[in-house]
Amino acid sequence: MRVAYFDPFAGASGDMLLGALVDSGWPLGRLREVVGRLDLGPVEITAEPVTRQGLRGTLVRVRTAETEAAAGRAVGQAAPALPHRGLADLLRIVAAARLPVPVETRVERVLRRLAEAEAAVHGMPVESVHFHEVGAVDTVVDIVGVVAGLAELEVERVACGPLPVGRGFVRAAHGWLPVPPPAVAALTRGVPTRGVDVEGELVTPTGAALLTALADDWGPQPAMIADAVGYGAGQRDFPIPNLLRLFLGRTTDAGQESLTLLETNIDDMNPELYEHVSARLFEAGAVDVWTAPITMKKGRPATLLSVLGPPAAVAALTDVLFAETTTFGVRQQELRRDRLDRHLADVWTEFGPIRVKFGYRHGRLVTASPEYESCRTAANRTGAPLKDVFDAARRAADAHLAAPELTDG
Repeated sequence: MRVAYFDPFAGASGDMLLGALVDSGWPLGRLREVVGRLDLGPVEITAEPVTRQGLRGTLVRVRTAETEAAAGRAVGQAAPALPHRGLADLLRIVAAARLPVPVETRVERVLRRLAEAEAAVHGMPVESVHFHEVGAVDTVVDIVGVVAGLAELEVERVACGPLPVGRGFVRAAHGWLPVPPPAVAALTRGVPTRGVDVEGELVTPTGAALLTALADDWGPQPAMIADAVGYGAGQRDFPIPNLLRLFLGRTTDAGQESLTLLETNIDDMNPELYEHVSARLFEAGAVDVWTAPITMKKGRPATLLSVLGPPAAVAALTDVLFAETTTFGVRQQELRRDRLDRHLADVWTEFGPIRVKFGYRHGRLVTASPEYESCRTAANRTGAPLKDVFDAARRAADAHLAAPELTDG
């Protein structure tokens, strides 16, 4: 399984995550191309080597009209008037970019998580939250860039070490805030953190939203074989190297993972709501969601709603169940799951390249499955029936199963 392990020994921010991805081998040109699909006006993205306390890393800078206007004002001068974008505005920008569906879904999850944290901190509805800090555009660039970078590096599992918490205060649009800022404190609820004797903000809201939305596991580095190590640099200098380290590679745990099963019995909810509930659960990090008809006491027909997810997502998944369904209780079970190592690759068909997921067991190719979205894209592009595209992709995938040396495992 392709895995990314983030080691935030000095903190995490959106630009540090981008820097770590670029430093690990994701081409800067691809980052620019992805961001170029967003309707954000002129955006300049640069990457430069820097040192932090003697250690080398990559500093990614995102420059926009907004950031340049703010940077150019004199000290003590009032901040320039900047557009206040709400969550709906940012989601429209992302939707219009026509990103790959998995990327768009994860970006939306991160943005919603960030907006929900801000709403909780300020005691307002999510719809009323506006990203009025100077980094509103930077936030979209960072989130889209990180999610797209992980997807293009074919990362299937994200793990992260405990997030460090500094001390002191940080200045924001609402005035001076304690470190960690309230939004970061809300976002890191339920994940490991650790105190660090450093004055300043080490984890930003964008960094916290990305890691808490994308990470499947928290704690020590998993057993893995790393084929790339990257360092993303922060903007400031601290007494410790202001870098975020990223290990990219494959796991060596024979495909085992820990998961939590959440279940609840529901006998009084409109069945039309289940589709919406499922969508929200997947946004919150669910691995799978399903329903089954059951009979409760006194012969009442009901529905068993089951949700499978990583331990780090349990709090968010439980919140969705209580907010979006009529349940009064949720059961939990800790499970271990054996899963095949996965590798995504294109196979060539008469309809063009089709993305296929190849499954390996102890290094041996054992199965392959065409990706639905890739088949649908090819069907829409060529006008061919979707079932014909699937059949062609299946035949091409079967050729790899017959000669597994054709596929890089």
